Amino acid sequence: MKVQKLLDLSGLGVAMVTPFQKNGQVDFVGLQKLTEYLIKGGVDYLVVQGTTGETPTLSDKEKRATLDFIIEVNNGRLPIILGLAGNDTAALCEEIKSTDLKGVSAILTASPGYNKPTQEGIFQHYKAIDKVSPLPIILYNVPGRTASNVTAETTIRIAKECKNVIAVKEASGNMSQIMHLIHDAPEDFQVLSGDDAFAFPLIACGARGVISVVGNAFPESFSDMVHLALDGKFTEARPIHMRMIKTIDLLFVDGNPAGIKEALSYLNICEKYVRLPLVSITEQTKANLYQSIAESELLNPA
Repeated sequence: MKVQKLLDLSGLGVAMVTPFQKNGQVDFVGLQKLTEYLIKGGVDYLVVQGTTGETPTLSDKEKRATLDFIIEVNNGRLPIILGLAGNDTAALCEEIKSTDLKGVSAILTASPGYNKPTQEGIFQHYKAIDKVSPLPIILYNVPGRTASNVTAETTIRIAKECKNVIAVKEASGNMSQIMHLIHDAPEDFQVLSGDDAFAFPLIACGARGVISVVGNAFPESFSDMVHLALDGKFTEARPIHMRMIKTIDLLFVDGNPAGIKEALSYLNICEKYVRLPLVSITEQTKANLYQSIAESELLNPA
């Protein structure tokens, strides 16, 4: 199956959290508030049910309900990217074929976790997905979670042979690997940073943008930085990048999305609650995070 239209993923995509109430139920009021906040904050597209959305703890019914709700609130204003992944290739292909993807612009799918496949296995996994997907595909390389890295060579092979795979969210943390990928990938293949802290330097090296966590809380500031960098205005983008670094680091001290949910609670967007096995950040990290937000003036975009 060949997808004809190339989806432009330049700029800032935000991997949305799934807000929960204290009783553990999905907080749809908070989800509506967050969706509107991101759209008004200048993000370029929304990423639903990724890692930051705590997808492994959502039931099938909750996944469907949250996706439908975001599609309704968004009302066609921004592209929506849906996270669909798994370590059983055949089951994932069936899920893609059976999922109602109306209102979705592309699929974000991480390389298989736990199995630790070889590079050939990773390639064959994406080749199988490429054959069944009715939408463009974004490969997601996040070895810190999957326990297996997708090398630059494998990503380039996928980009050349799997025509529906139009981009990669690169979260390996290996700058040399990512720069190799940017240099050698096909011209129309989009390399996106999967780490907020690397967004600025990777855009300077030719990446098209970032799929972000920090953008949940500070979409306007981060969007300003990303777009200034994409326009080659590095002198103007650099100060925004530098004043965000400490806060970005603190968001991940006690795990994601516990950190970003604490920041969203601070901003009165939604509550901080996460589902087990995740827990909220410590009081010390919370104090450090709040201080960093105040000192960096992230709510006052440059």
